[in-house]
Amino acid sequence: MLPVAVDAMGGDAAPQPNLDGAFAAVAAGTPVVMVGPAGLAGLTSGGVTLDLIPASEVIGMKDDPAQSVRKKKDSTLVRAAEAVRDGNASAMISAGNTGATMAAALLRMGRIKGVKRPAIATPIPVPGSTPTVLLDAGANADVQAEWLVQFALMGSVYARRRFGIENPRVGLLSIGEEPGKGDALRKEAYGLLAQAPGINFVGNVEGRDVMSADIDVCVTDGFTGNVVLKTLEGSMQFLIGALLEVFAQPEYKEHADALMPALLPLYETFNPDTYGGAVLLGVDGVCIISHGSSSATAITNGIAVARELVEHDLVGEIRDVIAAATPTG
Repeated sequence: MLPVAVDAMGGDAAPQPNLDGAFAAVAAGTPVVMVGPAGLAGLTSGGVTLDLIPASEVIGMKDDPAQSVRKKKDSTLVRAAEAVRDGNASAMISAGNTGATMAAALLRMGRIKGVKRPAIATPIPVPGSTPTVLLDAGANADVQAEWLVQFALMGSVYARRRFGIENPRVGLLSIGEEPGKGDALRKEAYGLLAQAPGINFVGNVEGRDVMSADIDVCVTDGFTGNVVLKTLEGSMQFLIGALLEVFAQPEYKEHADALMPALLPLYETFNPDTYGGAVLLGVDGVCIISHGSSSATAITNGIAVARELVEHDLVGEIRDVIAAATPTG
């Protein structure tokens, strides 16, 4: 397998978590190539030396995504995307500027033929079940109804390949379960999804259904999807923080010690690092977008996800389903 290209300089604490995560991935059997400055320190550890694709520029978190990708042609993000495009890497992963990561992947890898817009697919944890794939989670603030149909197709492929769900149930995020609920976009999309072949559409779903076992894929516009994602992240952080604060009180220590073995698996389920990041669906290559605060564990898991999606030919299957759904003539 070709190596996974890791943006060494992406993320709040770069490059150390990226390097540590890469070494762990190599130890687990996945080849990795770092993309970073020529003088990058720390490429050797425990007798293992990581290969490096040199890049002299870095796109910061506050930089304008599209302009930066066009102007900083020797940036780590651009070089990582080019490595995939040119067949020198099987996939790319970055914990840096999300918009710039999308722009680099789109401008350098290109879109799969027939895809109207790429979408960010994010796994939303569901205790006791497989995660719900939420898309779009932020790539397209404004969408058209036909794009949501493509999101459903791509999300279904991802759920099948990533989580082994044979016939993923697709829900359209709206303000009520009835077919007539929602704005004009949702109403039009409902009709298209209900008639689209290859989609196991179960109808409208509400925000409370995203973290339930009732659906496997939830489609929406990128504005709403990102708000849902950040709201859930904030809620989980608040809940976990409140529990830990209570457990730290001396009078509850005995109870906390008894509950911890049962709560730790739940914590792992809600920990974003467990999933390694989101995937940009619709571009002609595997692109993993990790959180800016990603730890080494998140990077390792993200690299593992990238390898899995490459081995399962995610891009090839998306290409096939989009081609089958695109009218000819």
